[in-house]
Amino acid sequence: MEHYRQVADAVAADIAAGRLRPGDRLPPQRAFARRHGLAASTAARVYRELTRRGLVTGEVGRGTFVRAAVPAAGPPLVEPAGARVDLELNYPVVAGQAERLAGGLARLLRPDVLEAALRPVPAAGTPGARAAVASLLARSGWAPDPGDVLFTGNGRQAIAGAVAALAAAGDRLGVEARTYPVIKGVAARLGVVLVPVEGDGHGMRPDALAEAHRRAPLAGVYLQPTLHNPTGATMPPPRRAALAETLERLALTAVEDAVWAFLREDAPAPLAALAPGRVVLVDSLSKRLAPGLTLGFAVAPRPLAARIAAALRSGAWLPTGYALEAAAGWIGDGTVAEVGRAKRADAAARQLIVAERLAGAAITTDARSYFCWWDLPEPWRAETFVAAAARRGIAVTPGAAFTVGPGAAPSAVRIGLASPPPDVLGRALGALAEIACAAPEDVLAD
Repeated sequence: MEHYRQVADAVAADIAAGRLRPGDRLPPQRAFARRHGLAASTAARVYRELTRRGLVTGEVGRGTFVRAAVPAAGPPLVEPAGARVDLELNYPVVAGQAERLAGGLARLLRPDVLEAALRPVPAAGTPGARAAVASLLARSGWAPDPGDVLFTGNGRQAIAGAVAALAAAGDRLGVEARTYPVIKGVAARLGVVLVPVEGDGHGMRPDALAEAHRRAPLAGVYLQPTLHNPTGATMPPPRRAALAETLERLALTAVEDAVWAFLREDAPAPLAALAPGRVVLVDSLSKRLAPGLTLGFAVAPRPLAARIAAALRSGAWLPTGYALEAAAGWIGDGTVAEVGRAKRADAAARQLIVAERLAGAAITTDARSYFCWWDLPEPWRAETFVAAAARRGIAVTPGAAFTVGPGAAPSAVRIGLASPPPDVLGRALGALAEIACAAPEDVLAD
């Protein structure tokens, strides 16, 4: 067994035995390395392994805290006892989804079609796939040119490819002060510095973007104008127009993440429609269809397309031909639209559960989204609330995971609504409401 796993096993044993309790803070990784005679890189692998097992949670600027080994307080919410209710990962699956998708695969069983689908494909995909995705992404009177569509293995790779094409190591990328955590990991791997840009209830402020660029030039911007993750906010048309004008004036290119936009049929036209030469729109099928179907899209301005395609090739982020052909078929036969309608209804139903079970809580969300942001009541802090939730078998995400920049971690959590069945979601939210009404020392005292 690799040494880092042995060390992780020892820490896990301390958690299981109660020697390390939920809410306990682990030492900084360098101190942990010195204490155990490890290289710093090995200590980092130990902490990553503990995080992967769901035993610890990290908060930027605060440290790494024990989550829980096995829920120890309160009744388990699902069977078997001790099973985990996942309100962190957010992959919606609706009833009958597999049956809907299965019908569209019959075409791929033909030897000639299958043979073509198993060949490697470039970032530009195929003419049929480009036309299908261009029709899928069209909304509010806007439709991309099929020739501008590039394909990736998944949505995260589309983001990474766009950022890699815009920014070199050491460059600055503007982002919303609360943003999708994946962009933090992408930036770290590419050596790009994230710069938080202030916003308000309408999204990123154009004046704040201009000021951030004035202080030191930005290489680009990443933002989510529609159903922002984690708050659910959607940028209104006047703010989009002002932001598009600012991008043009500053000669800045934005990466517009539209992965959740399918849940709002009434969403305004994307930034890509208002500043087509200054916006790379990225999207994927993981949320629209199924988490196991990974196919991402990037609608790129022509001058930038070759650089994004080169980044996708060098990053090994190209799509597979099979996923490309399956997706084109599902878009063409209406399956994607049908599943999308079912997921919009499902998200709205789950939001009604939130409104009932978390009535009176400081929740920021949209009635059509699959997540919500909860500003916790005093004296709760995110790390202690996450630990207390874990003791009830519920996993939620601390607000620090979405925060960019210095300052105290927010006393907030994001709740993903998509993964558990609705009845389990209701019981889990009820349990979280009970925790929030109690004092932290009482909840974590046992």
